[in-house]
Amino acid sequence: MTLESYIVLFVVAAMIVALAKDAMRPGLVLFSGAVFFMAIGIITPGEMAAGFSNKGMLTVGVLFLVSEGVRYSGILNKLATISLPRKKHSMPRMLATIMIPISALSAFLNNTPVVIIFAPVIKRWAEKLNISPSKFLIPLSYATIFGGVCTLIGTSTNLVVDGMMQEAGFKGLYMFELAQIGLIIALAGWIYVSFVGHYLLPDLKKSAPGNDRIDTKEYYFNMRVTPNSKYIGEVIRKGQLSDNKNISIVGVERNGTMNYTQNEHIVLQERDKLLVSGYDENIENLLSLEGLDVITHGDLEKVIENENLMRIEVVLAPRFPGIGSTLKEFDFYNRYNGIVLAIHRNGSSILSNLSDERLRAGDSLIILADDEFIESWKESKIFFLISAKGEVEKPIKTYKIGWTIATVLIMILGATFSRYLPTIRGSVPDMFIFASIAAVMMAILRIFPPKKYSRAISWDVLITIASAFAISKAMFNSGVAEQIAQTAINSVKHMGPGAVLAIIYLITMVFTEIITNNAAAAISFPIALSAAHQLGVDPKPFFIVICIAASASFSTPIGYQTNLIVQSIGNYKFRDYLKVGLPLNLIVFILSIIFIPKIWHF
Repeated sequence: MTLESYIVLFVVAAMIVALAKDAMRPGLVLFSGAVFFMAIGIITPGEMAAGFSNKGMLTVGVLFLVSEGVRYSGILNKLATISLPRKKHSMPRMLATIMIPISALSAFLNNTPVVIIFAPVIKRWAEKLNISPSKFLIPLSYATIFGGVCTLIGTSTNLVVDGMMQEAGFKGLYMFELAQIGLIIALAGWIYVSFVGHYLLPDLKKSAPGNDRIDTKEYYFNMRVTPNSKYIGEVIRKGQLSDNKNISIVGVERNGTMNYTQNEHIVLQERDKLLVSGYDENIENLLSLEGLDVITHGDLEKVIENENLMRIEVVLAPRFPGIGSTLKEFDFYNRYNGIVLAIHRNGSSILSNLSDERLRAGDSLIILADDEFIESWKESKIFFLISAKGEVEKPIKTYKIGWTIATVLIMILGATFSRYLPTIRGSVPDMFIFASIAAVMMAILRIFPPKKYSRAISWDVLITIASAFAISKAMFNSGVAEQIAQTAINSVKHMGPGAVLAIIYLITMVFTEIITNNAAAAISFPIALSAAHQLGVDPKPFFIVICIAASASFSTPIGYQTNLIVQSIGNYKFRDYLKVGLPLNLIVFILSIIFIPKIWHF
């Protein structure tokens, strides 16, 4: 290996570590690596900028606008309401009824708005039927992944691979080409989750006598005994106050030491700090307790004076500007005029010292704010708004639904049959053209607010994709891709190209689980292309396997954004994804290695 090869290998490894640790947003990580490669001459300025003009990247950006139009039209809300079973049936039947339509939607729409809209509706529906919502929310996320692997536009990764194929001089993917393997995977996934997977998912239904609360989050709040409080001198027995049984005192902090109430009686003193356990629906009870103050991060008195006060639950999106900062450093109150009462993370509550807790993407926050918070931030990409007590939804305008359906159908049909249409100055009309037309039509018809169109675009995703092309080129130019491919081939060369295909799949799948799907595709693509050249075979099966493996993120909540969203809503722990997701990873791997070479020959 040359010096350039070692440099590229080191920088790529550093990027993987930075992505895995979420040190910076993925776009900035990949962009920084690409700039470094340009600065030392491994790639040219033209190669650095090529990704920003790639049609695959631009198509992803335009499709953000199309998905935003669909979300604003109210179609998804209506479908989420009418598509759920009215009565309790067998678990396989209910899961199939939910997953199949969602997969169909996700084949053509961005997965994130589908999950954001469907998840709260499914949670409320399950509670009404006295079923644990945790049985349905991971399957919801998986269903969007199954749909995404069936079409060119089902996930941004497919468009990234398509763009890299065209950059390398190969013919791109057509609209439903991936469906040949995608439908096999989707069918197997539906069957597995419906008949086996739901047994592995937690049942978070509360079974205590007289308690009909289902999958309601339990949070921990910090409170302080006020001067002259009636609770001074009260003995805490088994964590209970004498006049309020709805909350439980877990511990009492005094002089910097936490004393837990489980096995001892504690006499309260003035200014004791209490660690209080309560459900999110009982926050109002905490605020009304005389003699105990909730320790908050903002002006509580000013907030609770508002007549339109709401209890709001949000999930922090990766674009939230306070990721990595503590509540004290970020000053949430002055930025959003809301008070953070509690944080829920990875299926568990943050117990104490919220001021010093660093915020992470996927954290669920309970916020006290007024209705202006909803109006200002419900369309934002920095929060995923999960619930708001007292929120009133706007009525759906029927004409928007009709125009949206017509526009999306024209886009899909145009992209599907584009090869039969007349060329435009020698170029065949493709998905980029039809998606752009659809986005402009939605803006003209005001299906989404034209003045706020930029909010719909995830710029970090676009920068990640554009920079991925430069990273891929650096791996080619330096010879790193060739060296890794050669190592893979030498280890299994006696087993043929199918074994190399399996290695490419596993490399991509592991990268997807620990970093991001687009970054995983960027790293794996040059390796796959070099392997195909060295084996003297058609690289198409390798490209297809990257599309599948980069989307097959089932066993962690961090590999795919929809997994992260439902983690908080469903109150899942990391191990829940491992239990149900690892077998599914294995199933998809086996099906891909068997069927992809049969459909796309080496």
